[in-house]
Amino acid sequence: MCGRFTLTTNMDELQARFDFEARDLVFRPRYNVAPTQEVVAILGDGDNPGHNRAELMRWGLIPFWAKDAKIGARMINARAEAVAEKPAFRTALRKRRCLVLADGFYEWKKEENGKTPMYIAAKSRGPFAMAGLFETWKSPEDELIRSCTIITTSPNTLMEDIHDRMPVILPKDAETIWLDPKLEDQETLTSLLTPYPAEEMEAYVVSTLVNTAKNDFPECITEVVL
Repeated sequence: MCGRFTLTTNMDELQARFDFEARDLVFRPRYNVAPTQEVVAILGDGDNPGHNRAELMRWGLIPFWAKDAKIGARMINARAEAVAEKPAFRTALRKRRCLVLADGFYEWKKEENGKTPMYIAAKSRGPFAMAGLFETWKSPEDELIRSCTIITTSPNTLMEDIHDRMPVILPKDAETIWLDPKLEDQETLTSLLTPYPAEEMEAYVVSTLVNTAKNDFPECITEVVL
């Protein structure tokens, strides 16, 4: 699964890399993004192809048919192998896709003496886009909440020694395809949901600071030398 990640890249660099309109979006560097918190997501514009926009969404998808928002905490991830069939995700796969921006993520490696937190990032240390789905949910009080989930897939050779899942990180040429709102072919879409090349990633041990969601500072990604 993908249960924590970072987005520390500044807005200018993100806009240069992903070419989107911010529309007064404000966010601060995040070193320990946790479920139900706000994430930066990019959406395509069906009326203006190539004109993408970014907005903040709650992490943890709330299906339109949900009775309350609590279900979102259990739907932070969607498995690539089942996303086209699951009732909570299949329509969003065809019609409501997004990119969730990050520049690293955490996973906990199971070892004899417990779980060791690991930080995984691109070797370039640049930002990347995780494949996401989103929904707009209306509460009984008429509040509109935009929420999203991150799609996960099988691990690459770097990740397989750490965990049995990893987020789908889309290559740059796949980002435009994923965001195209006119594309609804499930076979084409699911073909993009593959492990990112291991040779372009790195992983290292970090401190247990990241275990607590309220710890959100640069020390969370500092490498621990064992």
